[in-house]
Amino acid sequence: MSSLKTPLSYLKQLKLKLAFEGILIGLISGLVVVFYRLILQYAEQLRQWVTNQPTPFAFFGWFIILILAALFVGRLMVKEPMICGSGIPQVEGALANKIKMNPLSVLMNKFIGGTICIGAGLSVGREGPSIQLGAVAAQWVSRLTKRTKLEEKYLFSSGASAGLAAAFNAPLAGVMFALEEVHKHFSPLVLVGAMSAALTADFVSKNFFGLKPVFRFDLIHNLPLHHYGWIVALGLLTGILGVLYNKTLASTLNGYDKLTFLKKQYHPLIPFLLAGILLWILPDVLGGGHGLIEKLTADLFSMKTLLLLLTVKFAFSMVSFASGVPGGIFFPLLVLGALTGSIFGHLLASLHLVDEIFIQNFIILAMAGYFSAIVRAPITGSILIAEMTGSLTNLLPLSLTCLIAYTVAEGLRNEPVYDFLLHRLLRGKSSLTVGQKNILVEIPVFADSSMDGCLVRSLDLPTDCLLIAIKRGNDELIPRGNTQLMAGDDLIILMKENLAATLQEHLKSTSQKVPMY
Repeated sequence: MSSLKTPLSYLKQLKLKLAFEGILIGLISGLVVVFYRLILQYAEQLRQWVTNQPTPFAFFGWFIILILAALFVGRLMVKEPMICGSGIPQVEGALANKIKMNPLSVLMNKFIGGTICIGAGLSVGREGPSIQLGAVAAQWVSRLTKRTKLEEKYLFSSGASAGLAAAFNAPLAGVMFALEEVHKHFSPLVLVGAMSAALTADFVSKNFFGLKPVFRFDLIHNLPLHHYGWIVALGLLTGILGVLYNKTLASTLNGYDKLTFLKKQYHPLIPFLLAGILLWILPDVLGGGHGLIEKLTADLFSMKTLLLLLTVKFAFSMVSFASGVPGGIFFPLLVLGALTGSIFGHLLASLHLVDEIFIQNFIILAMAGYFSAIVRAPITGSILIAEMTGSLTNLLPLSLTCLIAYTVAEGLRNEPVYDFLLHRLLRGKSSLTVGQKNILVEIPVFADSSMDGCLVRSLDLPTDCLLIAIKRGNDELIPRGNTQLMAGDDLIILMKENLAATLQEHLKSTSQKVPMY
């Protein structure tokens, strides 16, 4: 047992270190994202000022600015390819040791590129860049302070969590996003660092933007229980539309690939010029869409206008994101969900099936359902929308909508958007090996997983991996070949650090349960 004290005590100390280091990461990443949000506000104000100048000089002058901005963003994309798109697939790929990022280069170029794109009115969001900015800021600090590769990995994900928290004033959603989407499993080490970073970043953000939630909804009424059948219908609808979104995005990305006559660095010209046209025709669809959601809550649009906004916003979002410009899909898809919910609510109200006061409820629920179907993170979706609207009264219907939308998308066998984008990013690339140091990792055994009930000898660990201990509650077991694993166990494994990202998937595929008679 004494031989286990050193590695196990190291892991315990690591949790404590991550809690304190997470505060530092939350402070730095939070400040970066707050500054990003402030700059975006000024950029969007500039676009609004142009809108209020209906003169030929303003019209042609703005188009010249947009063309120059598109060419500049294209140069940035060529100079630093890791800034293209949302940034979330890049974060997941870096954590999996499949890609490398230069943190300072990505930080500077993503900041500039994202600001220009959103300021120009492209239908991209701030959340993906914010998550990537938070992550690379944490990575940069980790390397400056010479943290170990294992610590850097956890602080990297803590920075991503802090980025989302600061972007949306949603600390719990930031934590859950790191667990549910980035790592795709629960880990005490991830939880500790992510929570301390997210809470700190949220505190920093609230000192600049106040305590109010991101979306200002009027008084939200509790949806009566006899209306819950409509929640089921909305969940089915958003699930189907979420699958349609992912398939359309894949087709649009392939369409850009077929533009062989136009180099990738010139792809931004298409959405930038389109943004210039829409500025004078339908300005409500420009940008992430924060203002549009608040207009929806004020019920300022007719049914025909809502259908028009949904169609144009959907198409413009596809064209904008698929061009590869630095910007996320997070906020635009929430807007699409809000438009869907508004149309759904107005339709029910016009048929006298529900009262008009519940239209806001359907807007909120559709946002969560749309997110869950596309991203495939129902818990994050429920918590995120609850935090963004500042109301927990809809937590039950939110969770129900997310569950149904998630189930529909899973049933239709549609790949989650960030998984698809990561596979596309890695297409034609070989996995990178980032060092060969020995590290300790803690891998949990979940109920009904392939490892639950299997014997240690059936784990088939890769070369350069050694199972040194099993934590079972407060007990520490010395593993033997006939030791049977149980749900709730934590496997302490010594391995080469380049194997850490793929080990869990390897164990899932090779572990064999012991037959129970």
